[in-house]
Amino acid sequence: MSLVLGIDTGGTYTDGVVVELRNKQILKKAKALTTREDLSIGIRNCIAYLDFEDFKNISAVSLSTTLATNAIVEGRGCEVGLLMIGSDPIDTLPVRHYYVLPGGHDIKGHPNAELDLVKTRQAICELKGKVDAIAISGYLSVRNPEHEIAVMKMVNEILDLPVVCAHQLTTSLGFHERTVTAVLNARLIPIITELIESVKKVLNEKEIKAPLMIVKGDGCMMGEALAREKPIETILSGPASSIIGGTFLTKTADALVLDMGGTTTDIAILKNGIPRINQEGATVGGWLTRVQAAQIYTYGLGGDSYIQIHKDGEILIGPQRVWPLSVVAYHHPYLINELKVNFDQTYDLMFSQATDCFMFLKQATSEVLNDLENKVVEILQSGPRSLYYLTQKLNIDPNLLNLQHLINLGVLARISLTPTDILHTKGIYNQWNREAAEIGVEVLANRTRKSPDEFIRSASEKIINDLCITCLQSLVGCDEQSIKIKNTPEVMYFMQKALSPVQDQGFDCSYKINMPIVGLGAPVWAWLPEVAKKMNTSLVIPEHAEVANAVGAATGKIMETVKVLIKPGENDGTYLMHAPWERKMFEILEDAVSYALSEAKKQAELAASKAGAKEFELVVNHTDRYAHPGIVENDIYVESLIEVIAVERPEWEREEIKEKFFIDTI
Repeated sequence: MSLVLGIDTGGTYTDGVVVELRNKQILKKAKALTTREDLSIGIRNCIAYLDFEDFKNISAVSLSTTLATNAIVEGRGCEVGLLMIGSDPIDTLPVRHYYVLPGGHDIKGHPNAELDLVKTRQAICELKGKVDAIAISGYLSVRNPEHEIAVMKMVNEILDLPVVCAHQLTTSLGFHERTVTAVLNARLIPIITELIESVKKVLNEKEIKAPLMIVKGDGCMMGEALAREKPIETILSGPASSIIGGTFLTKTADALVLDMGGTTTDIAILKNGIPRINQEGATVGGWLTRVQAAQIYTYGLGGDSYIQIHKDGEILIGPQRVWPLSVVAYHHPYLINELKVNFDQTYDLMFSQATDCFMFLKQATSEVLNDLENKVVEILQSGPRSLYYLTQKLNIDPNLLNLQHLINLGVLARISLTPTDILHTKGIYNQWNREAAEIGVEVLANRTRKSPDEFIRSASEKIINDLCITCLQSLVGCDEQSIKIKNTPEVMYFMQKALSPVQDQGFDCSYKINMPIVGLGAPVWAWLPEVAKKMNTSLVIPEHAEVANAVGAATGKIMETVKVLIKPGENDGTYLMHAPWERKMFEILEDAVSYALSEAKKQAELAASKAGAKEFELVVNHTDRYAHPGIVENDIYVESLIEVIAVERPEWEREEIKEKFFIDTI
């Protein structure tokens, strides 16, 4: 019996399952609140709630997470220093501290300029004490990584900080996108390191000796060491794991898979049971990266999305995640009385909602806080407080108390009204404090001149309609159309007619999704039946849907890909091999291909072993491309693409293949 412990650490909940792979049985499942101030607490609680004793027979522990995705969406992470080689920034970058150094290469891998070691050393020294990690990105480093490697060695000599090079993360062209990828990777290092250490701490307590695997954004697995080096690979890990879990739990080959979590709603379109891979790279939080991931559409709409009242009275849902009033008041009941004493309903709040409260999470690391921020932190260390309480305690106008900086640093968390609270007021969900949710609704309802019941109906309709729009937007994206539904008034005019028809309107509209919706995540039972009805399609919510992410983590496979490119050299009859580890010239194409194949196989085997694979197969793809100009007799050689994939399949899949082979041969 092969047992795997699957864990998914999301922004709100940590899910756990124990799966017996050979027979595809889910033996145990549990959920616990994710504790951002100390992740090990939520993980420990989740494993305890599994009520499982046979931990000594666990053969592997698999982890998926939305922490990296959420951190990028919310703008969190450590302070990064960027060293750019050979080019100024092409567009906005997610970094404050950067230097541009001479160097870089051309498309053939020749230096455009020599690396200036004096300027490089000076720039590295300037970053000392200002940043927590270093990212290095050289112009066309995918054609020759020598400058990035040299700068990395110098950083390691001068600074005791994590350092990452763009060429280590992707072989794709696109200097700006590679630079963004390198910066975000560096920014995520402490977040993923904290998660891994928290998991290992709990595993040691339970005496679980099994290896730890982490789900990548394409749904495949990688080992702990690789995850520490390349945390950017975990963006969209949670959604990808959810898709794997959804296909494991259902037999639906073609479907729109919708996973609604606490922070985001993630959608993938399945064709023949397989999600499309985004070859251009994943876009998260508005940043286009060069990370290969499943084609997943992520929206800032979840159970813990921030419900706000716009100045024109419109209800807005998300994209920010906050703690639900009902959850925090369950643990700190005194907040109920604080919420009852609030601002005058006509008072215009610029940075906050009247329902806002704040709680302390952890001390700042390298950031220096101002006097006001320090006073707020001191007050909140004794427990969460409402915005009104803070303004009275500090004797300050609420519009002068902008705490977003402390929230971005992870020092504080905002607490406010959310869809989870709306479900409590409707009696659909009763786990936490219903009274706090009802008071929050009453506060915002007064500000919109509505009754609480009217506000609940309006907020519920807004959530359902936004989910409908996310489904349609994902299908528009799948058709490779750039139409942004919410940003296009003409489209929204017809959407309004379809989703919120009014009596005696001149004409009706309707939309029909030509595939079922597979709903995953705890909140989908409450919201998706009405979504499916409005979208004129069927709804499938499988058993164990609320822990699909953890199921996907437990049932994934390892797959490591190595790519090598061969192009014509400068002189007739020569060939240049561009690999992630070197650039090499050959006089004979067959020699270049033979060498590339041999080295790519070695690198793929090393990568698979590093990822934790023990029984894997190598899949080789080799394509030679020629141009057919028609004006000359012979075709013209363009390039050779070599791809070696090391694959280790999960045990249940290997058993299914054996079973199919046995049936086919008798």
